Amino acid sequence: MSMSVYTCAFDTVIRHIDAERAHELGLGAVSLAGRIPPVRALLRSTLGHLEAEPAPTTATGTPGGRMLAGRDTRRRPARIGARTVPGRLGLAAGMDKDAAAVLGMCALGFAFVEIGTVTPRPQPGNEAPRMWRLLDERGVRNRMGFNNLGAPAAAEALRRLRATRSGRAAIVGANIGRNKSTPEDRAADDYRACACLLAPWADFIVVNVSSPNTPGLRGLQTVDRLRAVLEAARLGCEQGDPRRRVPLFVKIAPDLSDREILDITALTGELGLEGVVATNTTTDHDLGGGGVSGQPLFPRALEVVRLVGSRLEDDQTLIATGGIGTPDQARQMLDAGADLLEAFTAFIYEGPSWPGRMNKALADY
Repeated sequence: MSMSVYTCAFDTVIRHIDAERAHELGLGAVSLAGRIPPVRALLRSTLGHLEAEPAPTTATGTPGGRMLAGRDTRRRPARIGARTVPGRLGLAAGMDKDAAAVLGMCALGFAFVEIGTVTPRPQPGNEAPRMWRLLDERGVRNRMGFNNLGAPAAAEALRRLRATRSGRAAIVGANIGRNKSTPEDRAADDYRACACLLAPWADFIVVNVSSPNTPGLRGLQTVDRLRAVLEAARLGCEQGDPRRRVPLFVKIAPDLSDREILDITALTGELGLEGVVATNTTTDHDLGGGGVSGQPLFPRALEVVRLVGSRLEDDQTLIATGGIGTPDQARQMLDAGADLLEAFTAFIYEGPSWPGRMNKALADY
């Protein structure tokens, strides 16, 4: 579907459908397309601007450095752990919570997919309505609340994915969180349990302590409490897959102070985390509950990326997300120090041809 066709469909039909219902319908369509090899191949060669599905890779090495650390990330292959990433832009967590549409998303041109947020036990999330489009601002407000089928179901979905050649070729991360019913003083146990179940099947794990939609979750970003959570997640990765070191990231909020961001960045280096995902949604708005993503988030997300990028260790990876919608915005994030990029909201507004066009535009960067 070309951009002009999707824009017409969005303006005349999609925008009038409840935002969460439209999300479910779109995800279902991408999931179905991904399960049919001829359709998947057609998407890769047209919308995705990709060649035939690559063979699973086992390349090793450290990620390219960032400009602010004295090394230019441009024109250097990016890696997550042992995997060479075929493009700069991946799908952010929140779209495919239960690993239902990984192959379809890759066929549309996303270089990697971050599923989740996944919690140890299934939970329905917050009551509806819980997702709203901000049409004039090209943004989305959500207070979903980690609705997902639980870590055992996600692990099984990833196990089935990895049983196929196409599934092994896909680069997939798992974003993990705490169940709403888990006491705050037991939060670390939830992260360990999730990491343990998902590590055997994921290329990387992202610790989500920055969603505004689970009470008390953002309080885990204080360094003392975050240390325990990250150590528990690392232990879970080791218990789940003792054969390899599973790359571990932490996702941070844009609403932290610069000092708090620097403290967390220093902690990731101290604990040997593979990197940081910056940023989650923002609560700096007067629209009601939940976090805002998309264009309103971009200026602060860029500031945070620049700050984190200036302090990360050379062998750590910075994944930038937050309001990226155009190639120029993507290049700004890369110039600020990002190694890789993620997006979600722009995909809603721009349609299925957008990820392929973005990665094509960034191919020489």
